[in-house]
Amino acid sequence: MKRKRLYNLVNREELKQRMLQSDEERTTLSFYRYHHIKDPRAFRDQFYIGLDKLGVCGRIYVSSEGVNGQISVPTVNFTDLKAFLYNYPWMDGMRLNIAIEDDGKSFYKLKIKVREKIVADGLDDSSFDVTKRGRHLSAEEVNNLMDNPDTVVVDMRNHYESEVGHFEGAICPDVETFREALPIVEEMLADKKDKPVIMYCTGGIRCEKASAYYLHQGFEKVYMIDGGIIEYARQCKEKGLPIRYRGKNFVFDERMGERIGEEIISNCHQCGKPCDTHKDCANDACHLLFIQCDECAGRYDDCCSDTCADFIKLPEEEQERLRNEITFNGQKYGKGRFKPTTSEVGASELSGAAPG
Repeated sequence: MKRKRLYNLVNREELKQRMLQSDEERTTLSFYRYHHIKDPRAFRDQFYIGLDKLGVCGRIYVSSEGVNGQISVPTVNFTDLKAFLYNYPWMDGMRLNIAIEDDGKSFYKLKIKVREKIVADGLDDSSFDVTKRGRHLSAEEVNNLMDNPDTVVVDMRNHYESEVGHFEGAICPDVETFREALPIVEEMLADKKDKPVIMYCTGGIRCEKASAYYLHQGFEKVYMIDGGIIEYARQCKEKGLPIRYRGKNFVFDERMGERIGEEIISNCHQCGKPCDTHKDCANDACHLLFIQCDECAGRYDDCCSDTCADFIKLPEEEQERLRNEITFNGQKYGKGRFKPTTSEVGASELSGAAPG
């Protein structure tokens, strides 16, 4: 019997406009749970049908090791969503990380993909016990342990995430993927295996695997922030605790960030002014992820360079013809890095001087 494919066929831009014009109140949240799923594809289809009925939009990864999702749901259906998820015994009681800054317009359609892993880590899971992970810390415990001068705080996220926000004094690896971070962090902390190590990420999922791996590698005191940055900030606000996180928390949806601390710690990749607003270059042939202030957004038409700004003004037929003849920043870098400039430069030069 031919397997029915379950996915949304409506154009993304049409879905986006529908969502932006809707006054329906929605709640954005994330969740994950490690669990052995025997038939990920069958689970994926069953999961899709149930979530689609509840009006859920978002991005979910399913694999034989579990599920990892970032979604939004009509607020009136939140209780039903919780019941649906918890009806799976292995998801019962799973933490649902509610977004801090949210207008409900974070996702426009539902996508559930089957992958080899719910987070790409490059690890051989058979070589260590993934259930022997670091101890979870509450926000209050995090703050107390950070007061210990021997404590090492490690950001397990990518450079474009930590650039706009991170914990005070944290080690922030200059990496683009979690897979890259694991060996680099291990090397950076090679002489600190007896020190208390607090690791953190957005919602906690990357640290679940990383903490087990580092314990296996001989680190003695490995901790992780329970629920990641999202839960830490929620607990601090609820209990009136000092927030030791500076700047924004990068999130993987249309918002691209939610403010935790008031301080802006990053810079526009084009002019160098204080700014922490991430953008995808408006040129579909580029799509560089970079930081751009409002002034530069106006100057470059939401693009990362003059090259891209000029390109999107061309007729579509001309764009199609030239796509393979022009090199754009996103083809070379993917994720922009800030490099301050001292003089005004042409946008084509910015590929090396700013978002690159």
